[in-house]
Amino acid sequence: MKDKPNSTRIYDEDGFRRRAACICVRNDSDEVLLVTSSSRPEQWIVPVEEAGVVGRLHRRLGTFEDRTHIRRHRTDVFVMIVTEELAEWEDSLGIGRKRKWFKLEDALNMLRLHKPTQHTYLESFALNKQKANI
Repeated sequence: MKDKPNSTRIYDEDGFRRRAACICVRNDSDEVLLVTSSSRPEQWIVPVEEAGVVGRLHRRLGTFEDRTHIRRHRTDVFVMIVTEELAEWEDSLGIGRKRKWFKLEDALNMLRLHKPTQHTYLESFALNKQKANI
């Protein structure tokens, strides 16, 4: 385990950094919530940590591995139905992070270009969306 200001990083026995992410959705919409990247604010990403929303976990999509970076990640991905959006949250105040709702197809197209592993999260969500009723 390694500490970083305001967060704790956990590594598994294989040396992968463990993370959790949510595909944030509205119950009655074909939109997903993305946030701006802290390292590249012009790019939108799936929320891995704080997105300034409240909701209920709906289901687990699975565990996804990213072996493309020096820091390898294993991310447990869940679907969360958003019930409230906070006006301000830690990452919006601290690093200027923004959030925005995107049509699923648009989000898939954006992530395909610069976040292929996160694209896989959304692809899995899209493929299983109708079967699982969100």
